[in-house]
Amino acid sequence: MPKVIVPFQIERGAIGHPLPADAARENPPGPRPRRAAPVPSRPMTELAALDGSITPAEETLIPVTDEGLIRGDGVFEVCRVYDGKVFALDDHLDRMERSYANLMLPGAVPRAEIEAEVPRLLQERGTYDGQLRIMLTKGGRRILTTEPLPPSPERVRLGFVTFSPTRVLDGVKSLSYAGNMLAGRMARDRGFDEALLVTPHGRVLEAPTSTIFWVDSGGRLCTVPLDEHILASITRAKLVELLDVNETAVTKDEILGAQEAFLASTSREVQSVGAIEDREFPETGEVTRKAAAAMRAHVESVLGSG
Repeated sequence: MPKVIVPFQIERGAIGHPLPADAARENPPGPRPRRAAPVPSRPMTELAALDGSITPAEETLIPVTDEGLIRGDGVFEVCRVYDGKVFALDDHLDRMERSYANLMLPGAVPRAEIEAEVPRLLQERGTYDGQLRIMLTKGGRRILTTEPLPPSPERVRLGFVTFSPTRVLDGVKSLSYAGNMLAGRMARDRGFDEALLVTPHGRVLEAPTSTIFWVDSGGRLCTVPLDEHILASITRAKLVELLDVNETAVTKDEILGAQEAFLASTSREVQSVGAIEDREFPETGEVTRKAAAAMRAHVESVLGSG
């Protein structure tokens, strides 16, 4: 095997290259004290609770044999945290129990343990606005993590992505989210902020992590019904309760004729849609503003009474 010669650079003052006299006076011979490296400023470390043990999130490890990692076999929920208070935890754990049962995972959701660990984790993290992620894996691990809110524009631009719902996962918020994530990347690759999932037959479903609402040509606020195999969103359910919402199927052509539109989810609350494909919505509509105000008032009411 031929020798590999590694080039190097001779520094001033190295052997055979003495320093000039003035430099020698400034740099006397002998060992030099080692200077402490500057400590970079770091943002607040996010935390994780793995089976009840709280550590920095980036240092929390699970075995590579866990089927939650290998096969995405498990369930999850993401809750909003406002000023250190978790919102709608009971609703999220109710849905997690349904997902867990529908996925036919062994045993049951360790709800009491999660309910005890959430306040411990949030107290350790300190007051913050962001998210709390809860995961249960087929490998039997219980993981809670604190997270910042994902970055998002004030108004979102949506691009159609063809998507075939998986009937066997109806009613399951599964760790297997690769299809949703790929859809978002496909939309961003075309210059949009997020995907709007549509069936091969042209019916609108939802965004990868949020529900679509729109105001039709007759002025009615609408959203896609659950029997179109979309996720039973907690924010969607609350908006349907708070507002007069018509649940109806919609085609791509029909939604392009909408007067206004918005996305709704745990992290977004209500987010105005600025465009769907080449259909521009010049400004946030009155119904969208009303929905955003209603949702925020509900959040403040719940947290204020807690």
